[in-house]
Amino acid sequence: MALHNRVSADELKQRLAAETFKRTTISFYQYAKIVDPQAFRDEIYQALSEIQVFGRIYVAHEGINAQINVPEHNFEALRNYLYSIPFLNGIRLNIAVDDDGKSFWVLRIKVRPKIVADGITDPAFDMDNKGQYLDAAAFNELTANPDTIIVDMRNHYEYEVGHFDGAIEVPSDTFREQLPMAVDMLKDKKDQPIVMYCTGGIRCEKASAYLLHNGFKNVYHLEGGIIEYANKVRQQGITNKFKGKNFVFDERLGERITEDVISHCHQCGRPCDTHTNCKNDGCHLLFIQCDRCAAHYDGCCSEECYSIVQLPADAQQEMRKGIDKGQMIFNKSRERLRPRLGDRDRY
Repeated sequence: MALHNRVSADELKQRLAAETFKRTTISFYQYAKIVDPQAFRDEIYQALSEIQVFGRIYVAHEGINAQINVPEHNFEALRNYLYSIPFLNGIRLNIAVDDDGKSFWVLRIKVRPKIVADGITDPAFDMDNKGQYLDAAAFNELTANPDTIIVDMRNHYEYEVGHFDGAIEVPSDTFREQLPMAVDMLKDKKDQPIVMYCTGGIRCEKASAYLLHNGFKNVYHLEGGIIEYANKVRQQGITNKFKGKNFVFDERLGERITEDVISHCHQCGRPCDTHTNCKNDGCHLLFIQCDRCAAHYDGCCSEECYSIVQLPADAQQEMRKGIDKGQMIFNKSRERLRPRLGDRDRY
């Protein structure tokens, strides 16, 4: 059996659209010591392909990080397989809150140096020394204490569309930048209760260990992140302290937790929390765009990109040669990206 996909993206998307069954979107992670990540990667690729799993999985010496979907009729087979792996036995599977089953259309499993890039080089850092887990009810109870500090360990564009009441943003777009920033921001709070959270738990778990490594005393992290919290809130009928949308790294680009819209269109300023990538393949800036601006700019971030997508495909391809887009994310704090957006006062 091939250990990599060999079918074109267009065909795979057509196959997904033609499926007559539903898929369930799931995320999970586990910090664990994997001796041979490549062998483990090949083993799970074969097993997951056989039960039609799609998604993106990273494997490293420090563990596994997965965002996937699976046909509903294969859910039990997936769980049984994962539980057959000793360090994944009993692993919590975070079920998506707002799911159309179209989150992924191909299976990609990659071996990485780490399952979440952190920039940590200190050999004394130990993931086994991490903060205490909090479930949804315990999170609500501890964060009701006015002395408790709530820290959002997600990127700026995630925080912008949804976050917990009173949460502090660490204003960066990379986790490796956020870790030292968080230590610096909280350096005078080392004895106060600090609660960290993220999308599914993987980043805030490592962040809690990093704070403890830097001398903090009372560090906690939300078990299963926002996804597990939202599910428990619905199941248990407890107060929901999260407002807005939870950004997710798949085709959906977000799952709605509450009806609150706390962000604005980056082009006209109207209330909006819909992320999109600029339609110009030479740009692909990630930004927030309302329906009205999407229609006016044809899904582009600026008049410049709009004019480019009107050109023939071969002309667009020629213009893209040699372009390094880097990490194209609109951030209000980064003035260098503001000119890429359309005239905010146009309407």
